[in-house]
Amino acid sequence: MASTKIHIRVVPRADRNEVVERNGELVVRVTAAPIDGAANAAVLEILADHLDVHVRHLTVTHGEKSRRVKENPPSYVLI
Repeated sequence: MASTKIHIRVVPRADRNEVVERNGELVVRVTAAPIDGAANAAVLEILADHLDVHVRHLTVTHGEKSRRVKENPPSYVLI
């Protein structure tokens, strides 16, 4: 099965969970803090809901522990 790589910007500790497009960039805002993978888990749930796929079809390929999200955005692969 083919996969698609989606580069996103993650904003942890946001006021609400949402997926928005800003300046041609996909931004996922989550209320969860980036502690013990909580923000990454929340991003996968929100993105899966937004894309109307099951969360098991999404994986983080890199950037999951990056502090410099703007310079090295996390990539999520839809399989």
